[in-house]
Amino acid sequence: MLNPLFVLLAAILWGMTGTAQTFLDNNVSPIAVATIRSAIGGGLLLAITIFLRKINFLHWSWKWTILAAASIALFQGFFFSSIRLTGVAIGTVATIGSAPVFSGIMEWLIWKKRPSAIWGVATMIAIMGCLLLFINNGEEAVQMGGFGLALCAGLSFAFYTNISKKLMAQEDALPAVAMTFSLCTLFLLPFSLSTGFAWLENVQNLWTILFMGTMCTSVAYLLFLNGLQKINSSTAVTLSLAEPLTAAILGVFLVGEQLSGVSWLGVAMLLGSIVVLTIGGRQRRLHNKLKP
Repeated sequence: MLNPLFVLLAAILWGMTGTAQTFLDNNVSPIAVATIRSAIGGGLLLAITIFLRKINFLHWSWKWTILAAASIALFQGFFFSSIRLTGVAIGTVATIGSAPVFSGIMEWLIWKKRPSAIWGVATMIAIMGCLLLFINNGEEAVQMGGFGLALCAGLSFAFYTNISKKLMAQEDALPAVAMTFSLCTLFLLPFSLSTGFAWLENVQNLWTILFMGTMCTSVAYLLFLNGLQKINSSTAVTLSLAEPLTAAILGVFLVGEQLSGVSWLGVAMLLGSIVVLTIGGRQRRLHNKLKP
């Protein structure tokens, strides 16, 4: 039961990212934020890992780590680019709505595990909830290039989740997250150098990015990978849809945003999908244990 909870807690921390970004200057580049966030998250954990002597670079699973780092870097690049082209609402819905579907397909192909009916029902409820949550946010018409980039972001996150399962079969969560985000920083750095990092001289910006790097990256991905060890990739990605739920609720209570009745219905459906997935999954595991 703790594994789904770890994934939910990770998604809640990810959901704080959007609210935290409202405390950054408006002219800060999203790619620069992603780079520094990854550098703080990966660098902090890498220092701890080396201090505790929990990593062996000579016998490390470099193949899966490089793939995981590349996929999470691509995810951030595709996602931020889609937001810029087609808007926050459509970009977010297309990304988080497509990720569970892609993950279910990949899990079938990579792990030879057919997604359960419970997962299918919960995922459909969650996607409908996301649509209702963002449907009336005043977005312009869909820009197909941005929509395509959002689908690429969803595919990248699904790929990261499934590759992380491979990585976690060989390495512990702490060094795995440390190495993944340290490499991710190297992948993102060339794209963020042109934007500069002068914004870090502002104290509020600095404290905000420190929070995003430690809590929304280090702690969140540690929780996610620990939870991923004993649940399916498709289930983990669907549970991570608690991220927009958290972002919406924090937007109302901390940022002062307004949600309509339709949006609140979307919130309720997202909550319902999480309940279906966690309770339904637990009942299925109990049923399997009781089989003669």
